[in-house]
Amino acid sequence: MKRSEIKRRPLSDTALAHLEPEAGAYRELDGSGLYFRVKSSGQKSWELRYKKPDGKWSWLGLGGYPVVSGALARQRAAELRADAAEGQNPIAAKKARKAADIKAANDTFEALAREWHTSRLGGWDVGTAKRVLGALERHVFPSLGKRPYVSIMSMEWMELLRGLERQGILEQMSRVRAYCKDIYDLARVTGRAMNNPLEGVHKFLSSGKAVNYAHVSPEELPALLRAIRSYPHAKDVQLGLQLLALMAVRPSELREAYWAEFDFDEQLWTVPVERKGRKKGREHIVPLCNQAITALTELRQITGAYPLLFPGRSDRTKPRSDTVFLMALRRLGYEGRQTGHGFRHIASTILNEHDFPADHIEAQLSHKAPGVRGIYNKAQYLEQRALMMQWYADHLDELETGNIKPVLTDSGLLPHRPAKHFRRGSGEI
Repeated sequence: MKRSEIKRRPLSDTALAHLEPEAGAYRELDGSGLYFRVKSSGQKSWELRYKKPDGKWSWLGLGGYPVVSGALARQRAAELRADAAEGQNPIAAKKARKAADIKAANDTFEALAREWHTSRLGGWDVGTAKRVLGALERHVFPSLGKRPYVSIMSMEWMELLRGLERQGILEQMSRVRAYCKDIYDLARVTGRAMNNPLEGVHKFLSSGKAVNYAHVSPEELPALLRAIRSYPHAKDVQLGLQLLALMAVRPSELREAYWAEFDFDEQLWTVPVERKGRKKGREHIVPLCNQAITALTELRQITGAYPLLFPGRSDRTKPRSDTVFLMALRRLGYEGRQTGHGFRHIASTILNEHDFPADHIEAQLSHKAPGVRGIYNKAQYLEQRALMMQWYADHLDELETGNIKPVLTDSGLLPHRPAKHFRRGSGEI
């Protein structure tokens, strides 16, 4: 569009977008001293012609087009004309307004949270730092991140946390609350906030661990195993539930696992220490029973083209949502009765009831023994654990198919123990 074809002013959006460059730069009046400048290169921008306090005329740039639209340029021009009418220098007023905008951006909760996150990096391993920031980006920043942190009320934090509570991710809710409370403590001790709006909020929220680790009773376990086997939705999620039941690992460890961590020939999975949420420690080696190998082989046909076992739907470089297994159990009718973490409780109970050595069970669960014993006992009992977890997988198969007959014991109704089982203090099955 040639400037001779302009029909009206202020300039229409069509004119702004289609004005053609000429041999030399030119300006077209938009109105009230605001001009639209077009360079010979085609670059477009806004300029305001204003009178300085000494009575001389000058130009003030208001930004490039289309980043600065016509509406925004007119708004900025009106503000600067008002400043000039009050005797202020428009350039000084523009700088002050920009500084105020920068300050407002730095006063948001997200900016404060990222500052807090950076300050804590020296005490965290890479995995912990990534998980903490990921939790904030997923659960907090979308709704409250752009708000000035001093303006967010306690009841707004309560509403956000209760939303996580309603999703059933109680442990995550508890962690998010702790992170945000600590973030406000940074603002308070550095003189940028008078109080902490998350103080006392925990008293009116559910306790995460007691509910979040729910697990079915021994009598209900066979039905749960059959329900998982017939899960009618995503096949990779169904296989994930099977693997949680078979290996008794933390749901986050499985959900964030990479195919490169698995050695199918040796039937071992090595969980890097960075993903275990510990500043110190060592990698956790998980022996893979035959049933786990079968499930992993099937899963690899679905997601093996990606680095992660459970790649996200929208971004394949990130793992599935931290609620994926919980939501699957909810769809199966086990809301409040079984969680992904609860499979660890089930395994611990069954293995202890069948007299497997406590050291082997705790090593499988990646638990550290308390006190001095925990410091000096570095044994992983891989061979013994491989035998133990193969027995456990076979036991779950028998429960699922109903081949184990319950017998009455002094301690109540328990599945019948197989003729061969791992005796405490014994090295054989």
